[in-house]
Amino acid sequence: QVQLVESGGGLVQAGGSLRLSCAASGRTFSSYAMGWFRQAPGKEREFVAGISRSGGNMGYADSAKGRFTISRDNAKNTVYLQMNSLKPEDTAVYYCAARILSRSYYYTAGNEYDYWGQGTQVSVSS
Repeated sequence: QVQLVESGGGLVQAGGSLRLSCAASGRTFSSYAMGWFRQAPGKEREFVAGISRSGGNMGYADSAKGRFTISRDNAKNTVYLQMNSLKPEDTAVYYCAARILSRSYYYTAGNEYDYWGQGTQVSVSS
C-alpha cells in the first residue's frame, strides 16, 4: 500500500506561482513513475505532468508546457509541481498519482496509475 499526501495548494492571483508537493510512503519510491492530474468542477480529470522513476523523462499536457515543471527527489520520497504564470483556467483540484511497476518513462493516462492522493485545491483569481 502506498500513501500519497499532496500539499501546497491555495488561492493565488493570475500570473502568480505555486509549488505543489506530494509525499509518498514506501521504501521503493525510486521505482515509481509519478504523475500530476487535475479536475475542475464539472470537468473530467486530466493529465497535467508525468515523470519517470529516475526523473530522466518528463512530459506535460499542452496546457502546462512552458509554465509548469515536474520534478522529484527520491531521497525525500517527494514529487513536486512548480506552477508559474497561473491562469484562472488552472483552477482545479490537483492530484498526484503513483505507478508501482514502471519503465523508464512517464505515463499520461489515469488508468495507468495504481495509487492516488486526496488532492489539493488550487484556485486562481483573475
